[in-house]
Amino acid sequence: MKNVLTAALAAALIAAPFTASQATAAPVKLAATAASPAKAAAPVMLDNLSKYGLKKDVELPVTVTAGGLSYTLEKIMIYDYNSPAAVALREKYKFVDGNGMVTNPKYFIWTKITITNKSQKIVKRGVPDLLYKWRLFFADTKGEAYDATPQTMLKVKNSKEALRNFTLNPGESLTTYQAYLYKGKFEYFRISLNYGNYVSKYVANDPELAE
Repeated sequence: MKNVLTAALAAALIAAPFTASQATAAPVKLAATAASPAKAAAPVMLDNLSKYGLKKDVELPVTVTAGGLSYTLEKIMIYDYNSPAAVALREKYKFVDGNGMVTNPKYFIWTKITITNKSQKIVKRGVPDLLYKWRLFFADTKGEAYDATPQTMLKVKNSKEALRNFTLNPGESLTTYQAYLYKGKFEYFRISLNYGNYVSKYVANDPELAE
């Protein structure tokens, strides 16, 4: 399958050479060239939550910290499972439902995150510690999105392309990407972190703010 690539536009500035004449003729007036106004850079799209009825309570990036582990969500894009963008990522990293929790997923969720170990001990996910450190929720009933397993990265620790297993020494950080599968409703968006203690933070449609 051919991946759809987004072309990037590049602008080149050409400077015309100027040499001074040693002739004694009267100086020649050069026509002033008006400087073209610089084009404002297009804003970087960090999420498409509004497409699914999720109104942000806070802007990304969003950081949640518990027990010395810091999780920062920098970007989140929700795609229909069979959309071109989702299919391209699924085929590149061979994503599967390794947890067996989401049969016939409707959505493929792609996140960019930074995790930082602020504790004094190693933080890891991998055999034998396979517990989730963070979780994403979008509804009260069957509202958890489950991380997809990138089969091409099963033996890669601390992948910066598609996260599966990781080990962070004290003071170490990792910026990477992580995929999720989901088929429920979008009522809100909440991040939960469970490391040492349990901390949750609403990103969109916080029920308490709606009261």
